[in-house]
Amino acid sequence: MLVIAGLGNPGSQYAGNRHNIGFMAVDAIHRRHSFSPWSKKFKAEISEGEIAGEKVLLIKPQTYMNLSGESVGEAMRFYKLQPSDLVAVYDELDLAPAKARIKTGGGHGGHNGIKSLDAHCGREYRRLRLGIGHPGNKDLVHHYVLGDFAKVDRTWLEPMLDALADNVEMLVKREDSQLMNKLALAVGGKADEDKPTKQGNATPKPAGKSHIHQARNNAQPKKLPTTGPMAEMLKKMFGNKED
Repeated sequence: MLVIAGLGNPGSQYAGNRHNIGFMAVDAIHRRHSFSPWSKKFKAEISEGEIAGEKVLLIKPQTYMNLSGESVGEAMRFYKLQPSDLVAVYDELDLAPAKARIKTGGGHGGHNGIKSLDAHCGREYRRLRLGIGHPGNKDLVHHYVLGDFAKVDRTWLEPMLDALADNVEMLVKREDSQLMNKLALAVGGKADEDKPTKQGNATPKPAGKSHIHQARNNAQPKKLPTTGPMAEMLKKMFGNKED
């Protein structure tokens, strides 16, 4: 069995947050393939299915990000799985938007969800990091990751999530380099080496049907701040478009 754990925070108020891109990713996989309805177990929402002849468990911890490992670790122990049977999908500040990287093991990079997974599941699991960019100032990080994706982000986010859902068989078969190529092509780029960047420019292709809209079905859209240092920083990053 392979466990694909998308990291995020539960609740409609967080549904469109950058920090919830892991939830969005497993939701996209769930919609695209024949998985069971979501049910509650292991302090999580889980769904079972089969991809490329292997049983797959999708899991969205409901413990809040900082305690993600409590949920995923419980599932791993129940099924008697090893760290190599786990893929964590989560947001990465030190990758530019539209970039993706995958690796086995490594450090947590300050990500509290990964700190928790490391503590409860071991460290030698695969980590699929989806870039959300960095606000440029560490004091802005908390509000940035808990802010909703901006409209302009949909031009790369939707194609990336679609490509992940379409090519999840590669993830299951551990064809990681091929998957990275597919994700890069989906946003109009090319896969490159696993080197973190602060912020960069991507040339994504137009988005299709919005996963963000589906995530926000039960949520109230948030507005980006219009004044203060956060507003100025986001204007520099995303232009004058509102979220």
